[in-house]
Amino acid sequence: MTAGESDGPGKLNLDHAMDGARKVWESFPQPVKTFPWIKVAENFLQLVNDLLYELVRYLFVPLLAVTSLSEMSYCAHERKLVLIPIPLLAGIAVAGVLRGTALELSPSLKEAEFPWHLAAMVFFFTLLKLPGPYYPYWGRIFIPHFANGGLLMTLWLGFMWYKRVKEAPETSPRQNSVNDNQSEQKI
Repeated sequence: MTAGESDGPGKLNLDHAMDGARKVWESFPQPVKTFPWIKVAENFLQLVNDLLYELVRYLFVPLLAVTSLSEMSYCAHERKLVLIPIPLLAGIAVAGVLRGTALELSPSLKEAEFPWHLAAMVFFFTLLKLPGPYYPYWGRIFIPHFANGGLLMTLWLGFMWYKRVKEAPETSPRQNSVNDNQSEQKI
């Protein structure tokens, strides 16, 4: 045998592994085979997703505050504190444009259960912010504050999103029609 052949005892043959997995699966009792494994996997992934969401939700604001203070202290050390509002306002403006564009491209996001467009914006600005200390000199000053502006605007949009979601169940269509009927009767 040569070294390039896959039939060697040291090589893992995919067909052999699949046959072994089939034999193991066939040896399981029938209740194990009929168990709803796909539903369990979906529930597990949903649980992990919910836990990650709660983790990000509770750590987002403190982490943003600490990293923003760190970047401001760097700017103070470099005597560039006067420049902080420029990229901060630019980040806020870009976040507003990104939100408007996302809602314009997909109007269904307005009625969605989860603000996926805001999650994508947080991901974008976080990826922009993370390598902040490794940017060149002016990049270390401007880019992290630009990302902070975007993250602050996204945080504000998230608050407004959840405020709207909490107010929406109070005025359901059925309640509106009842209120309309009552107002028509008074007239």
